Amino acid sequence: MLGLPLALILLLLSPPAPPARAAPPGRHPRPRGLAVAPTESGRPGATGMGTPGGAAGAAPKGTGATPPRGTAPRPPPTTAGAPKSTATTSPQGTRATPPRGTAPPPSPTTAGTPKGTGAAPPRAPAPRKKLVRVKVVKKKVVKKKPKAPAKDTAAPQEPQCPPLGLESLRVLDSQLRSSSDKRYGLGAHRGRLNIQSGLYDGDFYDGGWCAGQEDTEQWLEVDARRLTNFTGVITQGLNSIWTYDWVTSYKIQVSNDTHTWQPCRNGSEEAIFPANKDPETPVLNLLPSPVVARYLRINPQTWFQNGTICLRAEVLGCPLPDPNNIYAWDSQPLPTDKLDFRHHNYKEMRKLMKRVNDECPDITRVYSIGKSYLGLKMYVMEISDNPGQHEVGEPEFRYVAGMHGNEVLGRELLLNLMEYLCREFRLGNPRVVQLVTETRIHLLPSMNPDGYETAYKLGSELSGWAMGRWTYEGIDLNHNFADLNTALWDAEDNDLVPHEFPNHYIPIPEYYTFANATVAPETRAVIDWMQRYPFVLSANLHGGELVVTYPFDMTRTYWKAQELTPTADDGVFRWLATVYATSNLAMASEERRLCHYDDFIRFGNIINGANWHTVPGSMNDFSYLHTNCFEITVELSCDKFPHASELPVEWENNRESLLLYMEQVHRGIKGVVRDSDTEQGIANAIISVDGINHDVRTAFDGDYWRLLNPGEYEVTARAEGYEAATQPCRVSYENVPTPCSFRLARLRRPRLRGRLPGGARLPPDLRLRRQRLRRLRAHRRAP
Repeated sequence: MLGLPLALILLLLSPPAPPARAAPPGRHPRPRGLAVAPTESGRPGATGMGTPGGAAGAAPKGTGATPPRGTAPRPPPTTAGAPKSTATTSPQGTRATPPRGTAPPPSPTTAGTPKGTGAAPPRAPAPRKKLVRVKVVKKKVVKKKPKAPAKDTAAPQEPQCPPLGLESLRVLDSQLRSSSDKRYGLGAHRGRLNIQSGLYDGDFYDGGWCAGQEDTEQWLEVDARRLTNFTGVITQGLNSIWTYDWVTSYKIQVSNDTHTWQPCRNGSEEAIFPANKDPETPVLNLLPSPVVARYLRINPQTWFQNGTICLRAEVLGCPLPDPNNIYAWDSQPLPTDKLDFRHHNYKEMRKLMKRVNDECPDITRVYSIGKSYLGLKMYVMEISDNPGQHEVGEPEFRYVAGMHGNEVLGRELLLNLMEYLCREFRLGNPRVVQLVTETRIHLLPSMNPDGYETAYKLGSELSGWAMGRWTYEGIDLNHNFADLNTALWDAEDNDLVPHEFPNHYIPIPEYYTFANATVAPETRAVIDWMQRYPFVLSANLHGGELVVTYPFDMTRTYWKAQELTPTADDGVFRWLATVYATSNLAMASEERRLCHYDDFIRFGNIINGANWHTVPGSMNDFSYLHTNCFEITVELSCDKFPHASELPVEWENNRESLLLYMEQVHRGIKGVVRDSDTEQGIANAIISVDGINHDVRTAFDGDYWRLLNPGEYEVTARAEGYEAATQPCRVSYENVPTPCSFRLARLRRPRLRGRLPGGARLPPDLRLRRQRLRRLRAHRRAP
């Protein structure tokens, strides 16, 4: 009977214990009566973070095995950032915490208990002691210790290292080796991410590296030429339309001398990385821990059962400083322009354009030409000394980028160009000031914003060769414009051009205007844009190659995939393409290698588009045949989606090309066609150049621009209701337009009633010309 009252007395005499459970400063006290069970995540050092070569969850080397669950664990060693002492501070003073797994010392309450009180009294204080002491110990153990190593290990992976440059060709062929290969066209130098194969069976070059033997001893080696902190590997299968080959798993080995190789380990085991399940989808594998070495080998372990060992790869790594290695010296030019060198998604692109507009409100204007399928606005930046206004005699120029959403370099170059023109104009750069004051510039950085957002989410290396290329509806915008070539060539074959069928301003076919026609909203927006502004010159920026193409893009023989198909202005187009190619640092380099399999270097890095591969419904052909605008396509780089770290160099490669090409809008002749009586400009007048079967037309105010190479020309201006006029115009070698204006006299009334002198009738298309003129005048009056 004495045991129960004594137990109650002992419980009442225990007030000094609660202060020992007080939480440390900054911590909320845990509710009384709640115990914390010892868990795996509660053990300090359980994650193994910070151990080189260790996997998550592995114990640090040398710490011994983890004790079985239910047994008392060893006291944790003192680590950086952890308290050196396990003392617990309370309002009563400092009391040392006993080691885990040992019995706590008796409290002052139990020390004065008289002996001989029976079995019950000693058992009553035991739960009280455990409740008090164990809570204090566990609170010290759980005190955020497991979270610190996790943050330390994840920190190096957050700023991922950039690619070494297998895809962008910064890694040279001499830096790639392999254990064996099937043939030279499938050698180690072909094992580059996204490299493309030839179009024909038996092509010398194919899309990847293929081992000459099938065993687990084959490897592809990359020499970084300096100590590098390797962080990951990206692989693809073979790009080929004839075979299916890819690696399904591989190992990684590293070395500093190519004699001793160390495997990449995941804890105590050699790591095996899962690879590809199809030929095209890139697969990224980050190393369990970054490894510092000079050489890295990819050692395939398994591969597609019906194929062989073939792969394309990219390696991620951060070069380490090495003053004794001459290869570490960066020979590439570094830009001095302080621009925003990074990838911009739709929201960030809008912010940059707004910032440029705010910096230079007197020479910039941002406007939208329409919306994408998903409702993203297609923004254009106008740069001119009088933005929003067409000035008589001032040509209009445009750059278009992002037609294929995953070809992103053009997008970033145009955003950088906006910044550059704005800042250089404010600084008084005479070249930029002259360009802005004498030219109305329009920059469309993203023609396919939906496709870009798709590629942007996957990132630079994982978007692959095609992801984001098409619109959200799956339409390739480069094949989506109306085919005007076929109608022109059919009329030429029947000798109808230019008397009965025009050689320019060819109307859009009726089928193309139907509501159910497969025409993307992005395409319709650009066509409407072309019709609203009298563009003279344009360039369409793409990626994936290093070459400049010019019209025609569609072969005249419909069943041929490649055929030289020049325009009537072939000489002008060849000049325009040459201007960009020869001033581009990457294209002009004598040391550069082929991007894929086509050798454009021997052609001066320019080619007729149809002679490369046929593209029916291209924007270049449509622009040339439906408007006055001459347009070329620029393939800016071998890598469609360069890493952000490569954007400064790409800007340096293209800056002079972008500026010099814009200046070509002033080459040729320009003038105004006026009414001799009223001196008003005549809209829609036709300008013909003798010997060139392609005309242009005057804009709303009667002004026109005709791109021509240096030489002597006979130029004729004609308009409905006026007598034609002809005069010689000479184009000099200087990049200054030659003035060539006309004053046309009106025809007498009898001629307007449908008769020409001698009783001849007016041309049969007079009614169509009158209707076109009325529409043009109505559009001019519209706001």
